[in-house]
Amino acid sequence: MKTDILAFGAHPDDTELGCSGTLASLVQQGKSVVVADLTRGEMGSRGTAKIRLEEAKQAAGIVGLADRVNLGLPDTQLENTREFQLPIIEVVRRFQPHICILPAPYDRHPDHGNATSLLLDAIFYSGLIKIETKSSEGKLQSKHRPAHIIHYMQDRPFEPDFVYDITDTIGIKEKAIKAFASQFNVSDPGSEPETYISDPSFFDSLQARAKHFGHLAGFEYGEAFKYASTPFPVINLDFLMNSMPKR
Repeated sequence: MKTDILAFGAHPDDTELGCSGTLASLVQQGKSVVVADLTRGEMGSRGTAKIRLEEAKQAAGIVGLADRVNLGLPDTQLENTREFQLPIIEVVRRFQPHICILPAPYDRHPDHGNATSLLLDAIFYSGLIKIETKSSEGKLQSKHRPAHIIHYMQDRPFEPDFVYDITDTIGIKEKAIKAFASQFNVSDPGSEPETYISDPSFFDSLQARAKHFGHLAGFEYGEAFKYASTPFPVINLDFLMNSMPKR
């Protein structure tokens, strides 16, 4: 299966928080979008691995993903090793994306930065023919390296290279996040502990951030991204000709 965009998260719900408005917009434009979660989020204070996988499936349907896979790497133990690189290489070669969207280069949660370091190396190695991986059918995979890699913003802000207009998909983003009912916008924590992200005020801050970056870019709501390498490659100015930001 060849896809246009392959987005990665260290945990189920990372892509919903960071870039689901963009992913939903791309789906609406007819792009094929796949999400790969590295872990099951089994070390989270709330919920269980099983619950979070069910929530991830529900969120995938809301966003309109073509597929969503979980690599089953150990939560809180992400290390940049060949053992952990290989399943990532396999999934990159399986979906052959033109663009990969990764977690932030650094963040409050150590797994996010660790995941990014692991992913960047694995994606590079997926283009090396002498590193062999096999498909689920046991066939040798062809090498593949995406044309572009970008990072979505997570808890800690960075200076973005561009902001994507999610004004028309902010509602989908919020609905996809709320699909993770064990994690976010929890008015009654019940028997499980309250967390940094379960408080409804955290959910409110997500909308405020989308409003902030949207305002900076001339949109109502936006998601911020950083290009993984410089300079930013351009062959035409269609991306400028096709936008009319209000500033």
